[in-house]
Amino acid sequence: MASKKQTMAAAAGAAALFGTATFVTSAGSSGNLRATVRSSNRAAAEAPSTSKTGFQLTATAAACVMAAQGRKAVTASKHQVTLTAFENELGVQAPVGFWDPVGFTSDGDVAVFKRRRSVELKHGRISMMATMGYITPEVTGKLPGFLSPSAGLKFADIPNGLAAISKVPVAGWAQIAAYFGFVEFSGGFDDYKSGTPGDYGFKVLTSSDPEEETKKLSAELANGRLAMMAIIGMFFQDGLTGSAWGDWANYTASPLRAFENEMGAQPPFGFWDPVGFTADGDVDAYKRRRQTEIKHGRIAMLATMGYMTPEITGKWPGFLSPSAGLKFEDVPNGLAAISKVPVEGWAQILGWMAFCETSKSQAPGTPGAVGDFGWKLITSDDPVVKERKLASELANGRLAMVAIMGMFFQDGLTGSAFGDFAIKQGSAWLAFENELGVQAPVGFWDPAGFTADGSVENFKRRRQTELKHGRISMLATMGYITPEITGKFPGYLSPSAGLKFADVPNGLAAISKVPAAGDFGFKVLTSSDPAEKTKKLSAELANGRLAMMAIIGMFFQDGLTGSAWGDWANYTASPLRAFENELGVQAPIGFFDPFGMTKDGDMEAFKRRRATELKNGRVAMLATMGYIVPEYFRFPGFCSPSEGVKFADIPNGLAAISKVPAAGWTQWFLFLGLIEKGVYTYDPTRSPGDFKNAGVLGVPNGSTMVPGEGRNRKLNSELANGRLAMMAIIGMFFQDGLTGSAWGDWAQYTDSPLRAFENELGVQAPVGYWDPMGMSKDGDLKTFRRRREAELKNGRVAMFATIGFITPEYFRFPGYLSPAKELKFSDVPNGLAAFSKVPLTGWIQILIFCGMVDFGLYRADDSRDPGDYENAGILGVPNASGPMSDVEGRKRKLNSELANGRLAMVAITGMLFQNGMFGTTGPAMWGFEA
Repeated sequence: MASKKQTMAAAAGAAALFGTATFVTSAGSSGNLRATVRSSNRAAAEAPSTSKTGFQLTATAAACVMAAQGRKAVTASKHQVTLTAFENELGVQAPVGFWDPVGFTSDGDVAVFKRRRSVELKHGRISMMATMGYITPEVTGKLPGFLSPSAGLKFADIPNGLAAISKVPVAGWAQIAAYFGFVEFSGGFDDYKSGTPGDYGFKVLTSSDPEEETKKLSAELANGRLAMMAIIGMFFQDGLTGSAWGDWANYTASPLRAFENEMGAQPPFGFWDPVGFTADGDVDAYKRRRQTEIKHGRIAMLATMGYMTPEITGKWPGFLSPSAGLKFEDVPNGLAAISKVPVEGWAQILGWMAFCETSKSQAPGTPGAVGDFGWKLITSDDPVVKERKLASELANGRLAMVAIMGMFFQDGLTGSAFGDFAIKQGSAWLAFENELGVQAPVGFWDPAGFTADGSVENFKRRRQTELKHGRISMLATMGYITPEITGKFPGYLSPSAGLKFADVPNGLAAISKVPAAGDFGFKVLTSSDPAEKTKKLSAELANGRLAMMAIIGMFFQDGLTGSAWGDWANYTASPLRAFENELGVQAPIGFFDPFGMTKDGDMEAFKRRRATELKNGRVAMLATMGYIVPEYFRFPGFCSPSEGVKFADIPNGLAAISKVPAAGWTQWFLFLGLIEKGVYTYDPTRSPGDFKNAGVLGVPNGSTMVPGEGRNRKLNSELANGRLAMMAIIGMFFQDGLTGSAWGDWAQYTDSPLRAFENELGVQAPVGYWDPMGMSKDGDLKTFRRRREAELKNGRVAMFATIGFITPEYFRFPGYLSPAKELKFSDVPNGLAAFSKVPLTGWIQILIFCGMVDFGLYRADDSRDPGDYENAGILGVPNASGPMSDVEGRKRKLNSELANGRLAMVAITGMLFQNGMFGTTGPAMWGFEA
């Protein structure tokens, strides 16, 4: 069942598709219509073969209209000209240009055009008001008091939408009609004859700049068109469902509901048929389409796996066609394979498909008509489980159909089975791939295809907008954070209003307190070095994008919880809270459901998922132990005496799969089936994971635990360990598959570009070279050196900062930090609270010192190692002694510096986080007192 927001989004999306998307930017200012007609006629007479893009579009539109009206082709040239009479008017915007598919303007009558434009503006303005009238009562509430005191009718009594019509008294309708009449007659009816259509003397959308005025008036037209689409959609939903937002539950008469309990109707969409295939309620047609959907889904799942499997597991050994000398490994992946399969192969494929299709009757009423062909892999004795499995098949098939279409598209577009962007040289997007903001690892990212037309002018306009939004978002994000950490400015924000900075709350609540003011125009990011300037501007773009995401998240949290930092305790209406006291809800995360699987508050679904989580966790714990134990101990004797396979002969990890004989796999499946059906039988009357024949922690026939704190602690531990084991076993599989070693021996993974840096400083046991985000996978030595230098600087600063957190707890300097301010060192608190005590001159001294160290001592030199500066000697100490003679000792010390710096970066981040959250420093941060 669609929610109000989903329904509104659908209506707005449809309206946007047919309305606003058509009208983006102004095509130019209004021109003299008759002059345009004359020039167009003259142009047509002098140059009938002129090939202009806009001319062709309008000619095609006119020709289509005339064909539909049954006119002769000879009249086409006349209408190709008359349509151009209005192509410079307001509302003619890219990408459609002048759009008149019905041919209203085909006669070129200027007076009629103006009259229609006047009507369009009126309708658009009324529709904008009507759309807001639908939305506003839902968002802001209704006006207080009485609409009609004499009738005792309050505003709050009037329902939203069409139902309001029956509530307004006759006197109210008279007032509305009188007001309409006043507005209509006072403005006159000849605006389109004597002046500009829609101009009634009351000008809000205007400007002294003609181009700006044209843009505003074009925007009004576009918004009015969108509003006309939107209000029609709202009326349709309201009239159909009786609810202002089209609640599906209220629309019981729909023939679509005949199938809402069928397979495949799953949340969050429910029964989804946007094209209305089932609108006639024909059960036989529905079953035929369902059969087709199942077939297509199964084929798509096989096809999707066929795309992926050769990339991951490799191809079969031997020959696909011995007679043609064609090996499986010679067949490329993806669409390119079509050209490699011999004719006999295609005959076999078609024969097999025909056999599958015709070997079972699919007539209406037969099992085959609903996708049941006798071979039942997805089945169960439990009807609920069986239905869930079949629904999963449908959902997976739908996903696979989307996936395989995407794979075909990528493959056909790029010639690569997985759509390598570098191969697609013809893309208009590549026109901008060297612009600012194109940064690793995403590169040029335009998923919505805004730059698909290759328009440099549009790109620059959007880039300007992005920069503005980014700068505002960076300031807004800092504005959210700074008052929480450093406090607020002293004194008054508005002396005349008696408003202190301290009185302004943080977050959205501040909007109601701040008086109006503003400024624009300030350049900070510049440099005489073009490369440095480019780097700074690229960084600004990246930071702006991050800030836009951050500020949206902050607004969302603030609006949802009423707290600038989104305090969970304030959000009591969340359905997620229904499960916050369940097992597995542990500090520091609390109840963790980032995908919102439990947002519907369905206890049964929660229990089913919890039971699945417990089973998977238990299996993962056993699997993880199964990876570890054989490294230290194996059973003596034979795994299979008949096959002569000893336990000692079975390798650890994924390689063991190839060694287990068929009888062994059979025993496994039987054992798993016995456990699943005989021991771990789901019982909805018991807690998830608590099975009748499986006691403590799932051990078969184990004892039970007395309810209480100890039981909860052990069950929580099981859940936590199971979650850890699921992560661990996935990591082990990944390492094993990548390296061929159960423990992911790095030495065996020789293809990795990361190995270009495995002999650099900082590569230490037990992790080795660690780059989980793949920053160095391009093998770029220059970038690696730059990042290593930044790591060393940050590490050195972090070591100082960590020591700076700890030392004042045991020792402080005597005397004054600022004699002029009478500020002693002993008066400065430890941690973040110290920010508020350091005077302005102190901050200036700190910044000057940092600049002197960074620009005077730590100057990068490409001829020296990262972190090795001419004026900073051993371990970065300014003007320290020269190079160390002991090569091994030097390497050990430099490695120690890197390791300690990394530890210090983690440590200081944790200290700042703890200090900011709990306000504690020193031993109190760690849970004990000195």
